[in-house]
Amino acid sequence: MPGIPCILRGMTVDQILGQLESLGDDARRAHNARAGAPGNQFGVKLGDIRTLAKTIKADRELALELWETGNVEAQLLATLLIKPKSLSADELDALTRSTTCSQVADWLNAYVVAQHPAKDSLREAWMKAEDRWAARAGWNLTASRVNKGLDGLDLPALLDRIEREMPGAMPEVQWTMNNTLAAIGIHHPEHRDRVIAMGEAIGLYRDWPVSKGCTPPYVPVWVEAMVKRQR
Repeated sequence: MPGIPCILRGMTVDQILGQLESLGDDARRAHNARAGAPGNQFGVKLGDIRTLAKTIKADRELALELWETGNVEAQLLATLLIKPKSLSADELDALTRSTTCSQVADWLNAYVVAQHPAKDSLREAWMKAEDRWAARAGWNLTASRVNKGLDGLDLPALLDRIEREMPGAMPEVQWTMNNTLAAIGIHHPEHRDRVIAMGEAIGLYRDWPVSKGCTPPYVPVWVEAMVKRQR
């Protein structure tokens, strides 16, 4: 890809930050800001970050140094460079709680948390956390468990908690709580009527704009659409 050197191995954190900055785009930066990204970001396209990651050898220490910069793109890159098993549970917990924005949280959860051997014990702790990023990660893992049909979840209790807490939860947490609610409705017909009623009553994402052909995150519509696909 033009602008990205073929070999970046051995580069320092400052050199990588310089490379990321050179790939920045004002329009993308503005888009990221509207989505909640902090000022410490360059506006690099996600595809360019993935390309960079492929040219840098996986490196735990480099990844952690990139993360510590607090730069959005550096943290995104770090999630692609670190091997989940190289982190202790405490280290992963610290990374999760120091996330800068939702995009970083989603990559960390997908590429690191989901592959970590301590994810089940962390999920239980994070589900009780007041920290927004820890709670987001906990609910993300819970939604994944529901989608995969794994045992060990008290679904009525989860629904009680979602009904009680989601309306007043922080936006970052509402997203993955909503994913959990939808997953229960999609995969558990015995709870579907309650899930749809809860989605209607809470009304979260009712007016969420979506492109043509896409399914909105509004639970009643989301559940109905996915159930139809299963038939």
